[in-house]
Amino acid sequence: MPHEHGPQEDRPSGHSDPSLYRTPTEAIAAPPEKLAYVAGFDRSAQRPDALITVDTDPASPSYGRVLNFTDMPDVGDELHHFGWNACSSALAHACHDNPERRYLLLPGLRSSRLHVLDTRPDPVRPRLVKTVAAEELAARAGYSRPHTLHCGPDGVFLSCLGAAAGGDGPGGVALLDHTTFDVLRPWETERGSQNFSYDVWWHLGSNVGVTSEWGTPWMVEDGVVPELLLGRKYGHALHFWELDTGRHLQRIDLGDQYQMVLELRPAHDPQAEWGFAGVVTNVEDLSASVWLWYRQGEAFTARKVIEIPAEPAKAEDLPPVLQPFGAVPPLVTDINLSVDDRWLYVSAWGT
Repeated sequence: MPHEHGPQEDRPSGHSDPSLYRTPTEAIAAPPEKLAYVAGFDRSAQRPDALITVDTDPASPSYGRVLNFTDMPDVGDELHHFGWNACSSALAHACHDNPERRYLLLPGLRSSRLHVLDTRPDPVRPRLVKTVAAEELAARAGYSRPHTLHCGPDGVFLSCLGAAAGGDGPGGVALLDHTTFDVLRPWETERGSQNFSYDVWWHLGSNVGVTSEWGTPWMVEDGVVPELLLGRKYGHALHFWELDTGRHLQRIDLGDQYQMVLELRPAHDPQAEWGFAGVVTNVEDLSASVWLWYRQGEAFTARKVIEIPAEPAKAEDLPPVLQPFGAVPPLVTDINLSVDDRWLYVSAWGT
């Protein structure tokens, strides 16, 4: 249940947060973070998930150690991606009054709850100040299974894998109020050909939104279904939108052999119109890949720029679905782009 007090009730007026930057250059020149927050969850759902605080200050005697566990009030959330209430990319759009990077928003991928944690007055021990119930997300936006969030020009964008009714598709993006974190509405106004959902990002300078595809909840909640994967039934496309209206503009199909187009990393330069997308696997050879999207004339296009091959393995050491391949897939699950848009980091979870 939501707490009685609102998350903003003790925020000082006129405060300017020095940890928010208007340009990538300013962010690069900033001092390193002294704390990091990590999501932890219990697969068996026997104990609550937690937000874990880690000391990242090399000068600290507790450097590299866990400092605190903030447990969620219930079990079975499956914390995954999470983010701040305010971020530099939206400052120029005046979407906050006295913006502060203060609140962490933690979606529960399985429970469909959203937890709001306040990092003040003690950033080592964040405290829960609000819970957005699954029923509110369903009633106001029509979605379930929240996955990724970013603070955007018109609100907090919360991508969701499933629809409210039964958790099946189409998934999409819920828009939340920047200050109260109440669910406002679905972001999309004209969905076009989009059905699957996963990540959401944008090119602010050109009013373009970008989304990627995984699958509906029943396709992913108990693990990837081999028959669906080999049958090429998971997401394999990128979608481009008009950011301020939520109107679908374009779909780029990478090819149905490229299953699970997941993480999106657009250029940090707000005037740029390119970015990278990670693809988990090619079902023809189990390779993983990274694709570059970019504007070409009036429309966007995409091409594969990185391919990571599968690694040979003995069939008897592999699960049945992989034995015919005799190889272990890299399974690219996460990618990250440095703030200066120079370095791309790729996580091959399988190898």
